[in-house]
Amino acid sequence: MSAELLQSPLHARHVALGAKFAAFGGWDMPLEYAGGGVLKEHAAVRESAGVFDVSHLGKATVRGPGAAAFVNACLTNDLGRIAPGKAQYTLCCDETGGVVDDLIAYLYDDDHVFLIPNAANTAEVVRRLATTAPNGITVTGEHRSYAVLAVQGPRSEAVLGELGLPADHGYMSFATAAFAGSELVVCRTGYTGEHGYELVVGWDDAPAVWDAVIAAGVRPCGLGARDTLRTEMGYPLHGQDLSLDISPVQAGAGWAVGWSKPAFWGRDALTAEKAAGPRRRLRGLELTGRGIPRGHMQVYAGDKLVGETTSGTFSPTKKAGIALALIDTAPALADGALVEIDIRGRRTEARLTKPPFVTTQVR
Repeated sequence: MSAELLQSPLHARHVALGAKFAAFGGWDMPLEYAGGGVLKEHAAVRESAGVFDVSHLGKATVRGPGAAAFVNACLTNDLGRIAPGKAQYTLCCDETGGVVDDLIAYLYDDDHVFLIPNAANTAEVVRRLATTAPNGITVTGEHRSYAVLAVQGPRSEAVLGELGLPADHGYMSFATAAFAGSELVVCRTGYTGEHGYELVVGWDDAPAVWDAVIAAGVRPCGLGARDTLRTEMGYPLHGQDLSLDISPVQAGAGWAVGWSKPAFWGRDALTAEKAAGPRRRLRGLELTGRGIPRGHMQVYAGDKLVGETTSGTFSPTKKAGIALALIDTAPALADGALVEIDIRGRRTEARLTKPPFVTTQVR
């Protein structure tokens, strides 16, 4: 691996577990582990519990008088909809309505917001907020101050209970707790579609927390299973299903936009696109036969090119190929309509559907 790739504080643990690594967002991260592989890791999360090291995710703190109101005037979702102690999925857009990043905002109080952006976009999100912040509000990048462990699956609540950590709080809420002499944050969030938690811990404290979770019988899982799990749920990945060229309106993420707010970055462009109707929308595709779709494959309705896949994989749960694709809105194609994906020069039939592709217990 390139010496320029960053490593999580758990890198030595991953090596010891026989992890296969891959570059992701500038970080050297585990893709899968020896003795498991994507299929077993995926099944562990759907059926029991798995733990992901997602310390590559960014971290930033916004503090000062009116910090929450400032963030609310920048990012798309409405922080006024939630109370302190809650987290919210939101988007950082540019003036054209393109998505700079999608992220989670933790609301501590009116003067304190903690943000978790994607790894590759953290510096740009921090830059945009910092250059816009009024006097008295500070925006601090803390990418390598904290690690993040995602404990996901039906058994995750019991696991946290065994470790003496809070686990009975509601979806998209968080609580602070002490563990092994250190403080951490337990948030009821995740990227798998299962009941789960994300633990935000001090960088140097991460190994002790990881060891305790593994000792509780939780399977370590890599980014390979994380991708199959999130795709089964239809959760977008920035850079593929959301980007500067794919707006929230096109991606079906309008629910994460506070349309009645007087201001947020990209408001005018997004409001205009919503009113006019987008020229394409993110849809789900499930193959009716064999084949594994990937991103950037053309989609046809008869002889007409109607779109392109953005993400694609084999669904271990459905035992079928699935994909997300940007499909033209004219002519309108209903859910259930049959189309074809060009998979390496071979047309393969698929059915349009509305994600998620599987039924899970995220809430």
